[in-house]
Amino acid sequence: MADLIVPISRNLPLNDGQWFAIQNATDVQSKKLAIPSNTYRAVLEVFVSFHSNDEFWYTNPPNDYIQANNLSNVPGNGAFREVVARVDGEVVGAVWPFTVIYTGGVNPLLWRPITGIGSFNLPTYDIDITPFLGKLLDGKEHDFGFGVTNALDVWYIDANLHLWLDHNSEKTTGSLLSYDAAGLDLNVNSEFNGLDGQFVTSASRHVSATGWVKSSYGEVTTTFYQRFRYENSNVFRKNGTVQIVNQTIDAKSGIFAKDATTVLLSEELHKIFPLYLYTGTTDKVGDEYSLDSLVKLGINEKKTSGGKMGFLYSSLQNAQSARGIMRVKKNLVVSGLGKTHQVYKYVGTDGCYFRDVSSRNYTVLFDRSGDSCSKGAYSRASTKLNNQSARRKLLVNKL
Repeated sequence: MADLIVPISRNLPLNDGQWFAIQNATDVQSKKLAIPSNTYRAVLEVFVSFHSNDEFWYTNPPNDYIQANNLSNVPGNGAFREVVARVDGEVVGAVWPFTVIYTGGVNPLLWRPITGIGSFNLPTYDIDITPFLGKLLDGKEHDFGFGVTNALDVWYIDANLHLWLDHNSEKTTGSLLSYDAAGLDLNVNSEFNGLDGQFVTSASRHVSATGWVKSSYGEVTTTFYQRFRYENSNVFRKNGTVQIVNQTIDAKSGIFAKDATTVLLSEELHKIFPLYLYTGTTDKVGDEYSLDSLVKLGINEKKTSGGKMGFLYSSLQNAQSARGIMRVKKNLVVSGLGKTHQVYKYVGTDGCYFRDVSSRNYTVLFDRSGDSCSKGAYSRASTKLNNQSARRKLLVNKL
């Protein structure tokens, strides 16, 4: 648990903790602050919320498609976005965000009463900046900034800086030993004829840093890394009235901390965010039309942690599938049907939890839950833990 949490948000006009509002791809919002001189660990917790022209950024076509078809009301800049965190202008980490769909998204009837994953409780993303403390412990203010690759208006971003303080010392010292933040690798394959076409986007990024901090607890060397992979297929058919999006975000991160004799912490986190989205417009007459939609999205997360506190393992699978049709007139829903099914499974060394819930047209059809762990689930968890433990030993030996 951190000793101090410092908010990073807008200063003006009232210094009231408002979000940074990122309005385009070149917009970088930041705040200057000085951290206590006795800090020995620092983690940046980032909050992200996308809206307006980028609420459905993962469905956006490239700009050349928009220009060739003279489209004036279609958001562009392609289907890739990332939040980049910087300290004094240097990239210290990134966020490739989960595709939260809010309660009016795609088809409002899908999210009654089951809401989209994360829509009522936005996920947060941790970036460990402990390796950079050697540059931040000088008592001066430093610039903590955020930008969004390919952004359209608007992305709301803020953060909490979690700080661990050495209460036995007035000052800690440190140094950055190694740092690698190669640029984003982004590729777009674009093929279209009129309003029909397919756009395949792939991207990857790697960030890593190693540094040491000396405190009353000794000299600890910490490595933090992130590895991202992204694939998005965006297809338009039937003169642009049908859109099919298939997307996968794959994010890995790790923290390794050791002193002269002991591995203090070895933690790895692997997240996969799958998304499938189908929308089809039919029976269009004037300002009235029907919209058929199918959404499948989820979070698959595995985490292993070891060190002085022992070994921990957890696996989370949270998946939703929703289907609906609605009749729209003058941008208002006049009729429709919607159904949603969600399955949540958690297995860990600290216990298990399961929930399976389904709804249709505002009515919950069933809602089952439990907290018992089957023998098979524990067996799989144990196998995974042993494999990860072996992998950790190899990685630690490389530090």
